[in-house]
Amino acid sequence: MKINPKEAHQIITSLEGGVVPKRGIHHLLVGRKQEVEEIISILQHVAQGQSDIRFWAGDFGSGKSFILQTIDTFALEKDFVVSTIDLSPNRAFYSSTGKARTLYREIMNQLHIKTCQDRSCLEILLQKWIAQLSQESRDNLEPVVFGTCRRIEETFDTFKIPLMAYDFGKAVSLYAQGMLANDREQKIGALRWLRGEIDTKTESKKLLGISTIITDMNWYDALKTFCEFVVKVGYAGLVVNFDELVNLYKIPRSQTRANNYEVILNMYNECKTNMISHMFLNFGATRKTVYDMYRGLSSYKALAGRLGTEQKDQSLINTNRTVLGLKPLTPAEIYTLLEHLIEIYNANYHTDLNVSPSEIEHYMEEQLNRPGADEFLTPRTVIKDFLELLDLKRQNPALSFDDLIRSKFNGRAVVRDADDHDDIEVF
Repeated sequence: MKINPKEAHQIITSLEGGVVPKRGIHHLLVGRKQEVEEIISILQHVAQGQSDIRFWAGDFGSGKSFILQTIDTFALEKDFVVSTIDLSPNRAFYSSTGKARTLYREIMNQLHIKTCQDRSCLEILLQKWIAQLSQESRDNLEPVVFGTCRRIEETFDTFKIPLMAYDFGKAVSLYAQGMLANDREQKIGALRWLRGEIDTKTESKKLLGISTIITDMNWYDALKTFCEFVVKVGYAGLVVNFDELVNLYKIPRSQTRANNYEVILNMYNECKTNMISHMFLNFGATRKTVYDMYRGLSSYKALAGRLGTEQKDQSLINTNRTVLGLKPLTPAEIYTLLEHLIEIYNANYHTDLNVSPSEIEHYMEEQLNRPGADEFLTPRTVIKDFLELLDLKRQNPALSFDDLIRSKFNGRAVVRDADDHDDIEVF
């Protein structure tokens, strides 16, 4: 495994915090061969003009966030614009109190591309396209600002949602004028409109001369328009990953849940019928969030028929399903993952910890023998516990890894004295 210390540091820091790392995910990719092949296949089809939607279902800590970050990584490699976000009590697909617009804002704020992964790339996309259009104007001996804005207008005239495309295009045109005239205030105003940060039509009209704004009701139209835009800029399409779909399941009012599920149904229908092109939507959800007939997605009858029934046998994988259940990792796969973790850990701390195969097996046996392991043991738990043991080994080199395992799982610490005499058991 070739891994640089900076990448290793990000991986270890993220995993110790219980979150999925945004870089180096391929170093941890174990036991998901069929899922990865399906992701790559979907991305190829979406790049050719199709669209798709998938739900990745599993229990807490089973790898939902991991698979969404894997999609994120592969999509960047395939030259997509990507946004991966968490749903929360303040972000929803349907709202009359600003939660849907907050969701849209977060999507735009988390946009990234292969060459810009640490901040929103919206301004980079705009600048790249405007620079290209302005050069075309110069080549045709046109006034630069006039020629650039004319090309922007002509492009947005071809988009599928005319009303949204007109205002979206006008905001892009105003950004172009600000960029070419070095007018910082106009650029900021246009960016605020495109990100859904302008709160009232009055402010929008006064600031930009645009009489509409992005709202709870039209945010998805804005997202689809943006998808068309990124393709015009030269990217393969737009991938949006929504994690923590369980936050919709937790909404107390049934009608509010139904309204949110209706938006997801609309997304499903448009993606599966290619009404929108070059878009790939993914959702990370617990099985209950998908299949519960009282509160979950399946409580909305139109969605229930489309999502199908739960596949009980988790050892079987059918990648053609819209809802893909994440099967637990096998002991052999967990073993391989832990071997990779040791290498990453050593690269991060510049150490040479050596954990033998028998010690890794001992650790796995203790994890699998814990009460309730069949139901509650997840990759997140296995990784966090193992990293904790590596920390203890690094900081207590006199102790063997087996000593540390016994201490953790049996509540008995083993300490060696300075002269390496007999072990002292501390109960």
